[in-house]
Amino acid sequence: MELSADATLPFPRPMVFAAYRDDLTKLLQYLPNVRDIEVKSRREDGHHVELVNLWHGGGEIPAAARAVLSEAMLSWTDYASWDASKWTCEWRTETHSFTEAVDCRGVNQFIEVDGGTRIEIRGNLRIDAKKVKGVPGFLAGKVASAVESFLAAKIRPNLVEVTEGLRKYLAARAG
Repeated sequence: MELSADATLPFPRPMVFAAYRDDLTKLLQYLPNVRDIEVKSRREDGHHVELVNLWHGGGEIPAAARAVLSEAMLSWTDYASWDASKWTCEWRTETHSFTEAVDCRGVNQFIEVDGGTRIEIRGNLRIDAKKVKGVPGFLAGKVASAVESFLAAKIRPNLVEVTEGLRKYLAARAG
């Protein structure tokens, strides 16, 4: 299933690109569905920066519901390869629940436009339900399709939420 989200921010491309890459943890106050982001590793080599971030979701999930959901169901690891020479970020998200069944990856492009920067987020989400214990093989295709549709409907607003959080962060910083 394709994932797609676009946002135009009224700030210069270098500022948007650097803030998205370097200040992600400072966006938490603007991300109601995220409880924490931990930078697990960062490696820089010229125009390239490799980041591994651990995300903890569930910010707006009621405490009673969080008690039933495992931490693994509300967390994911994001592997990001930033290329400042191309203004892109290639990413791969690893879920902590059903890890072997989920493949989610894509590319963010930062494009200079009149009045600011357009962020184009493009990705793919694939579920292999045959790798989920308890799903009968004959139902795997239908289950995978239903889960992909459900998750895509949840993921797209979160992608937009991060770009909106970035806009608010940059506006507050510009003061």
